[in-house]
Amino acid sequence: MAEKRKYSVLLPTYNERENLPLIVWLIVKYMGESDYDYEIIIIDDGSPDGTLEAAQQLEKIYGSDKIVLRPRPRKLGLGTAYIHGIKHATGNFIFLMDADLSHHPKFMPEFIRKQKEGNYDLISGTRYAGGGSVYGWDLKRKLISRGANYLTQILLRPGASDLTGSFRLYRKEVLEKLVQSCMAKGYVFQMEMIIRARQLQYSIGEVPISFVDRVYGESKLGGSEIVAFAKGLLYLFATT
Repeated sequence: MAEKRKYSVLLPTYNERENLPLIVWLIVKYMGESDYDYEIIIIDDGSPDGTLEAAQQLEKIYGSDKIVLRPRPRKLGLGTAYIHGIKHATGNFIFLMDADLSHHPKFMPEFIRKQKEGNYDLISGTRYAGGGSVYGWDLKRKLISRGANYLTQILLRPGASDLTGSFRLYRKEVLEKLVQSCMAKGYVFQMEMIIRARQLQYSIGEVPISFVDRVYGESKLGGSEIVAFAKGLLYLFATT
């Protein structure tokens, strides 16, 4: 008997009022066209720009069966946002993606096709293999990202080409176990998820994606995140 599939899309948000309506429309378009059963879980961390109010309007438009609002009172971090979202997810597969339009939902059907093809536990979008690409970054940021990924490949040998990306599809039970095993926060969290998946011998597939820098709002990558990444890389090197 074929496995019944439902996809829960987790969208952690902070100050994404301008981006949220478009990313939701695109998810509805591409998931709906492919006739997949899905829900979009929006986890807003007390955005002061009215993101939650925009999400409430989207719930009225698309219905509470498709748009599930699970806000939190303040900014509490990406890892805990995922934990919060997983608790409310009714799907047996979970998409993680950014709400700032850097991850285009047109790739979602390809993630699903790839997962079915190899019965993978995890599908990761890659900017660095098989035709993947990055648009909208200046040279400095491209060098930082490439350098971080290169260092990680040398030190950790993860078995995946893009560790710092956050556009992924997981089996729900796999994601639950990985989240519980991860200690890192912020941007290092995504990297640790792949490393722990390898340790636990989960199968990992990859789909080339085009990453586009955010259209509206400010990038959340700064000097403190770069320092945190370096510390996290050393932590993972020492513990894996």
